[in-house]
Amino acid sequence: MFVSRGLVVGLTVALAGFALTGCGTRLNKAPVEDRGTSSSTPSSSAQPGVVVGAPVKPLPGAENAGKPGYYTVKPGDTLIRIGLESGQSWKDIARWNSLDNANLIEVGQVLRVAPPVAASQAVASDSGVVTRPVTSSTVTPAAPASTPAPAASAAKPATSAASGPVVAVAPATPATPQAAAEDDVAFIWPAPGSLIAGFDEARNKGYDIAGKAGDPVLAAADGRVVYSGAGLRGYGNLVILKHNNTFLTAYAHNQTLLVKEDQAVRKGQKIAEMGSTDADRVKLHFEIRRQGKPVDPSRYLPPR
Repeated sequence: MFVSRGLVVGLTVALAGFALTGCGTRLNKAPVEDRGTSSSTPSSSAQPGVVVGAPVKPLPGAENAGKPGYYTVKPGDTLIRIGLESGQSWKDIARWNSLDNANLIEVGQVLRVAPPVAASQAVASDSGVVTRPVTSSTVTPAAPASTPAPAASAAKPATSAASGPVVAVAPATPATPQAAAEDDVAFIWPAPGSLIAGFDEARNKGYDIAGKAGDPVLAAADGRVVYSGAGLRGYGNLVILKHNNTFLTAYAHNQTLLVKEDQAVRKGQKIAEMGSTDADRVKLHFEIRRQGKPVDPSRYLPPR
């Protein structure tokens, strides 16, 4: 009987040991599975919108930063202001840069602000070299050598050149008549009122001319309307005319605008009525801009 009890006790202890061993094995499995799950969880639940290791995408046009004919967008810029500062129509700038939405531009984005041809000429002028393709008319002589022709001397470099682009040093003198023609704009006063504020490059970028609400505002020269609206802070109802590749004029604070964008206007044509939008009194703020830069109107307006 004593032996039987000993056997029973032994068997009981053995069975208990096996039971504890089995429980210990099951407990060891669970933490390993949890660690495996936790180690894989971060990869499947990464923060939305964050791509680890992805390169930063450069802003559009960044490769052209600092080049002639390009502009880097600054805080507070709008396409209208950029057009005014560069002497271009905001619609042209939008087209040259393939902007689907002209209201969406980013700080640091680089925009073309000169026509593609003008931009390439600006680069060429910096290096003193003009590149132009060879055409059949320049390669083939227009007349026999015995016949005097004014263009014969100009055609000689092209006839000796191989097929392909011709590179020649651009002479400085031929550009002078064209530049003079661009500057030859006969402006008139846009309103008959008295001058209440003169030009100050730092504080007033043009003339302020007094008048009464509804007084006519006249185009200072022939041109095309490149902006008509109230989208430029500080100018109120504004008209901007482009007269050529050199000059713009701006007419601000109007009560009523009488012209639309892309409309051709003649010197002396009524384009707006004087008002006080975005101003402290009724007045016309008038600017003349040369290559987008404000200049003193007294240099271009006739004396009174």
